[in-house]
Amino acid sequence: MSYVDEVLEIVQKKNADQPEFLQAVTEVLDSLRPCIDANEELYRKNAILERITEPDRQFMFRVPWVDDNGQVQVNRGFRVQFNNAIGPYKGGLRLHPSVNLGIIKFLGFEQIFKNSLTTLPIGGGKGGSDFDPKGKSDREIMAFCQSFMTELCKYIGADVDVPAGDIGTGAREIGFMFGQYKRIRGMYEGVLTGKGLTYGGSLVRTEATGYGLLYLTQELLKCHGESMEGKTVCVSGAGNVAIYAIQKAHQMGAKCVTCSDSTGWIYDPEGIDVALLKEVKEVKRARLTEYAAARPSAQYHEGRGVWQIKCDIALPCATQNELLLDDAKQLVANGCKAVCEGANMPTTLDATKYLQENGVWFVGGKAANAGGVATSALEMSQNSERLSWTFEEVDAKLQNIMVTIYHNIDDAAKRYGVEGDYVAGANIAGFEKVVEAMLAQGVC
Repeated sequence: MSYVDEVLEIVQKKNADQPEFLQAVTEVLDSLRPCIDANEELYRKNAILERITEPDRQFMFRVPWVDDNGQVQVNRGFRVQFNNAIGPYKGGLRLHPSVNLGIIKFLGFEQIFKNSLTTLPIGGGKGGSDFDPKGKSDREIMAFCQSFMTELCKYIGADVDVPAGDIGTGAREIGFMFGQYKRIRGMYEGVLTGKGLTYGGSLVRTEATGYGLLYLTQELLKCHGESMEGKTVCVSGAGNVAIYAIQKAHQMGAKCVTCSDSTGWIYDPEGIDVALLKEVKEVKRARLTEYAAARPSAQYHEGRGVWQIKCDIALPCATQNELLLDDAKQLVANGCKAVCEGANMPTTLDATKYLQENGVWFVGGKAANAGGVATSALEMSQNSERLSWTFEEVDAKLQNIMVTIYHNIDDAAKRYGVEGDYVAGANIAGFEKVVEAMLAQGVC
């Protein structure tokens, strides 16, 4: 049995109740086979795969808070510190009812390689809670965030672990958490990223994941003799990533015709109105039915269906496992040329395989959506220097990072004989850097 298969068997036995984590580990290790097989003796002797698939530490804690009716509510909080071989743990805080330890571990594991790809010195971690911010008042959000940070603050720090936002955790939540950290620890430090501009935040951070996704997609097309100009794009999601991916795609001359939320989706053949989408989602925090009501050209549909629309480029920007095998078949049948992931692991393994086997250029989230964490790391740099860079400065750095990521994953795929497999290329490029640091630091 190969080293990869041995470790997969161990991981599956230890984590049988965590399907998302097992999916992530399987996808990564399978794609790393050419690299691991070439260095099997060294990696086996140093138990590299066993160490990289086991978190350094993981915390689960109670989060009690009081709602507006005076009733005490209790949620679970999580933080998984996965690997800090190349820098402090870095990864978002997800607030969503679906959150459990397995999902946080899957996200933290992916973060190791994504952060490595950014070329910046940050390790992998992730956290969050099963708290649902939807429908909660500002006071209830503050009560939860303060209670959550009261426990989390014991495990994080500017040179230890620097959380950021994620699904359900925006500028409001980060602000409440930062205030509570400062209050308890008595320290003003860059312990969180995604902060407001008045207290250490970075310009472009809001736009970063969506913009970065398009910078990489543009470079992918360019290197295949294509451009974004005139392309039809399908986007899923209607949150931060989706909104700014749509905005940047339009700036590049493409037309995005879809978006979606947890209850339904929009098809707008005239192109998504970004200003209206922002008003509905960022200001009103409403459903997409309000977008359709205000936009005569838009059609609203309940449930799923974004990927049935004919497009040149598909950008899944919602959540994990949202693009299924049947969706992949529909995209291929409709002549889709490229799928680049804005969300974390939004494409199932069988859908990914089908897209790759049918000639679609597929770039996974570890590479394609790394712009968010890259800009978070740039925020950390600004905090450390007590500086604030201009929008243009940060945007230029982000674009350079995403172009570099594309070429690094392309080169890694070519070096190991899997040219065009950008999933393998991303995993190999991220893995090699982390492993080199692990070997240099001994058994730890």
